[in-house]
Amino acid sequence: MSYLDSNTFATVVENTPLISIDLIIRNSKNEVLLGRRLNAPAKGFWFTPGGRIYKNETMAEAFTRIIHDETGLTRTITDATFIGPFEHFYDDSLMSPSIATHYVVLAYEIHADIDLSALPHSQHGEYRWTSALDLMNDDTVHAHVKWYFNTQSKTIKTTHHRDIV
Repeated sequence: MSYLDSNTFATVVENTPLISIDLIIRNSKNEVLLGRRLNAPAKGFWFTPGGRIYKNETMAEAFTRIIHDETGLTRTITDATFIGPFEHFYDDSLMSPSIATHYVVLAYEIHADIDLSALPHSQHGEYRWTSALDLMNDDTVHAHVKWYFNTQSKTIKTTHHRDIV
């Protein structure tokens, strides 16, 4: 895997899309795991766990790393159901409020009961379980998360939503 210094990474974010994996994690009550984002983009919003795929890292390797880093779970990509590709556009980035971010997101669903108190706080300040219906009606849940649960997601996946932050 390749890691970039902050100046190089800022150039990448400014000029190319990033590829990431988002995890739709459902518990035995069919509730969805959300964390309140600490960092841009989407800072302050409730969001699903996830992370970037690194250069020279396969999707399967990235999935295993991301689910472990975000939840402590040891799972493989074959344990999950692929939901589909999505595009997320933000006006800001982790690097700067003036550098926009474009993610190509591969969304996967997995079932697991997780103790919220055991989750890390590097990306999310707090966590909660919520129903899909409740998150769709909650203004503090980011619009990009709602796309995963929208019955018309085939249309939404291919539509550019630059106006939603």
